[in-house]
Amino acid sequence: MPLPAPLHRFGRAARTFNPGVPHLSALVAGKTLAAPPASVDYTAGMPGDFGVMLNDNLGDCTCAAYYHARQVWTFKAKSKEATEPDRDVQQLYVQACGYNPKKPGPGPGGNEQKVLTYLQQKGAPIGTMGQKREKIVAFVEVDPRNIDDVKRTINDCGVAYIGFPVPSNVSYDNRTWDYDPAAPMTNEGHAVVLAGYNATGAVAISWGRVYTVTWNFVTKIVDEVYAIADKSWIKAGGQTPAGMTLKQLEAQMQSL
Repeated sequence: MPLPAPLHRFGRAARTFNPGVPHLSALVAGKTLAAPPASVDYTAGMPGDFGVMLNDNLGDCTCAAYYHARQVWTFKAKSKEATEPDRDVQQLYVQACGYNPKKPGPGPGGNEQKVLTYLQQKGAPIGTMGQKREKIVAFVEVDPRNIDDVKRTINDCGVAYIGFPVPSNVSYDNRTWDYDPAAPMTNEGHAVVLAGYNATGAVAISWGRVYTVTWNFVTKIVDEVYAIADKSWIKAGGQTPAGMTLKQLEAQMQSL
């Protein structure tokens, strides 16, 4: 008898608008930006299985997306990705989202701005027992309708951390997520990271796999995009959102 197909959950809560979160359009106002490269793919050369990170049974996609981003950053910094144990992912879900492991079910899901704020202020559990903490320096909101800015975010920061309400054509088995006006919405939300792009769309990491997200999907469905400043990425030669210094980015975070 064949085994049942594994569950693959979503879990992003509806987006919120914190006025303290800096916006890329404001940071680059008045500047003439160079066009982003035609394509990049930071998943190239990485192991093919990024790990489901409990998002088969828990609605922890906002937390799993961070640890997938960290795989990309550490691969750039050390040519070897660092994959944290599921225990750490669950702890972040507990601490940043209020998940109670003693209660059955997928948990409450997560709000992207709240998760990113927690990562900036408290840091993510790192290590075999979650004994260390690793903070992001800053996060900056990006307009998903501006494809060049989304491309710049991926190129400069290694990933774009995104969220969207889920249409019915987004699934584990469908490896290309495109905008389909006939696909009904599901009342779910999902968070993933984009770690590459070309003229067709972006390279997304979700449920341990790589997917293609078309630019039509990004501009019409995605409602949250964030550029994240990570120290390991920057030390390895990566860039920062809007080309700002770490001190400038830290100052932008003070209002949070």
